[in-house]
Amino acid sequence: MKNKSKEAEQTTILVVDDDGDIRIALEMLLTYEGFSVWTAKNGEEALARLDQALAGDGPRPALVLTDLKMPGMDGLELLEAIGEREGAPPVILISGHGDVATAVDAMNRGARNFLEKPLDENRVLVTLRGVLREDLLRQENTGLKRLLCDRWELVGESPAMETLRDQVRRVAASDAAVLITGENGTGKEVVARNLHLAGPRATGPFITVNCAAIPAELIESELFGHEKGSFTGATGQRTGHFEAASGGTLFLDEIGDMPLAAQAKVLRALESHEITRVGDSQTIPVDIRVLAATNANLEQAVEDTNFRMDLFYRLNVVPLVVPPLRERLGDVPALARLFLERLAERGGHRPGSLAPPAEALLCTLNYPGNVRQLRNLIEGASVFAQGEQIEVADLEEVLGGGLGPGKARRASGADPFQAQTFEEFKNESEALFFRQKLAENGDNVKQTAENLGMQRSHIYKKLSRYGLR
Repeated sequence: MKNKSKEAEQTTILVVDDDGDIRIALEMLLTYEGFSVWTAKNGEEALARLDQALAGDGPRPALVLTDLKMPGMDGLELLEAIGEREGAPPVILISGHGDVATAVDAMNRGARNFLEKPLDENRVLVTLRGVLREDLLRQENTGLKRLLCDRWELVGESPAMETLRDQVRRVAASDAAVLITGENGTGKEVVARNLHLAGPRATGPFITVNCAAIPAELIESELFGHEKGSFTGATGQRTGHFEAASGGTLFLDEIGDMPLAAQAKVLRALESHEITRVGDSQTIPVDIRVLAATNANLEQAVEDTNFRMDLFYRLNVVPLVVPPLRERLGDVPALARLFLERLAERGGHRPGSLAPPAEALLCTLNYPGNVRQLRNLIEGASVFAQGEQIEVADLEEVLGGGLGPGKARRASGADPFQAQTFEEFKNESEALFFRQKLAENGDNVKQTAENLGMQRSHIYKKLSRYGLR
């Protein structure tokens, strides 16, 4: 009975060696282990067999096991030729004792491993399975990265989005700091994710910090970590976000709401590439790329001494502006379809499309809450939808509770006295009030909360309720 391992199922190995005895021995060993084995007596024959497999719909070798010294095309030439092919399998070299240095050089040129003669059966199997597992992990990582890219896709064919995508492509390869600005709900985090995934740090961590959501007294601990006993409640050592992001990207969202005291320490960390945990004196090196985002006017905040000028220039090395949805209404249908697809992925009965009149209505709205408002609108309408499509009536069910169709269209200056019910009047009045106060304060939530004598968390709830963020 074959000792067929899980790794060997449906796995084909191409064995290349001019020594017939070695080919037969490896074929017998691998066949016994459950692998499908192809053999070739030289590099030319192996390459012809591989090209035939890559061009067809049949099985392809998952790995090539080749001798280093062969007449004609040797193992190094075969390795180079295989590496030029799309979808090429990994290569393990077989070398004599005197060829070890050459085999190591070959690994630097793309070979995954090498086996030294005389061949040991256990060593052959361990090396082969290790390379196969590593290749499987590479494929899975590539697939996951592709899924992540799809999840954070910059959707839209409008000129504004084409420009933004082009900027992201050009900036991603750099390690420069980027300041992403735009209204609430426009997708600043999506831009940050794209910069990370398209850059050299894509395999590293992506750590998001919402600077507005962290109390001022805890922000230093959150960013830089702390030692046990460094303050009341510090019951153990904590790793901060800067340290956790090392080797990857740190995304500082709502950077305009960071307290001034914390801004000075962030600037020092960015300049020195070192951090110090609260309650410790030892410095810890960090290797991060910093992306920051805000809906506030940081230049005005600098003039008002609410934001450090030196930190602003340190973050604003590359400025990127995310356009509001009202300036790219042509992208609304594509975004709506994307949100419907994601709802379907979550399971349950969901409408699969928009009725043409519903799509037309969506393209007339003003969207003070931008893409986030559209997403919530699609999700709410899908709950009311009875058939396979979202109809105008389904959208009106959602819009009527706060910003109805007409109200959303005149969002920049709605008249509450046109409301049909008292509840509708209250909602419109409150939404207009907060929109006006935000505009007066340059969309700075912190400043708006201070001027109104309200807690920031209460302001955020109101903005979320009325689709203003």
